[in-house]
Amino acid sequence: MIWTAILIDGVVYAAWLFIVALGLTLVFGVMKILNVAHGAFYAIGAYAAASLIGVWFAGDRPLVGGYVLLVVASLAVGLVMGTLLERGVLRLVYGRDEVVAALATYAVFLILEDFILLVWGTDPYFAGEPATALGADDWFGLAVSNYDLLLVAVAAVVGLLLWLGLNRTRTGKLLLAVIHDREMSAAFGIDVTLMFTMTFVLGAFLGALGGALTAPKISVAPGIGVEVIVLAFAVVVIGGMGSIPGAVVGALIVGLARAAAVLLLPSVELFVVYAVMTLVLAFRPYGLFARAQARRI
Repeated sequence: MIWTAILIDGVVYAAWLFIVALGLTLVFGVMKILNVAHGAFYAIGAYAAASLIGVWFAGDRPLVGGYVLLVVASLAVGLVMGTLLERGVLRLVYGRDEVVAALATYAVFLILEDFILLVWGTDPYFAGEPATALGADDWFGLAVSNYDLLLVAVAAVVGLLLWLGLNRTRTGKLLLAVIHDREMSAAFGIDVTLMFTMTFVLGAFLGALGGALTAPKISVAPGIGVEVIVLAFAVVVIGGMGSIPGAVVGALIVGLARAAAVLLLPSVELFVVYAVMTLVLAFRPYGLFARAQARRI
């Protein structure tokens, strides 16, 4: 029974973490930028979703509209915040050391944390209607929320759509060319600047989507962005920076390790993620699925 609980809890936890980490690893894979502000996108997505759901369910409106609002909130945050940050800040640091870009996104993260407090205040927001309305079913003697199962399905669909988009569309193949060699891509006429903007907006949308989908399950309060950026960073480091299959495996490893710690030894819950990351990096310093890097001579 306890191992079944670990498996179910671990997969559910990995699902939302995968969606968030997917945006982080996509941005790094294309732009070679560790976007610390990704945690703020997650938090703003959660707050925006909670606010819209609160307004929606204040009246007698259909349940399906609440789920649509989760996506609408994510799209709005991704388009607005992603475009503003990429065009307003990151374009100024292209071509500089990667540390400069990371510090710039960290500064933006701190600004957005204050922006959240200014707009939404310090009181927690609750938006549990989309989760509670679906109820729960019995799985192997355990009551499992149907919303959690929906979250796993959404994560699988998002991962599949992104893979198809990268490997089965012309734009995706151009993006893969930029990932492998941006200088050669620019020389062949690919608009690298446009690809950067599209990638960053998509990454911001995925971060906000992770927050919006999590909002019905948690108390949306200040500080949630700090926690998630650390976990997402652990996922992409374990899987390999810039690797989408690595994000899948990394999220599952982190999710299952955390679930096992919570149910078997709660006192090490915070430590276990870093222990797993350290163990992986001891044998695979660039992550489990890191791409081979060309050596310039």
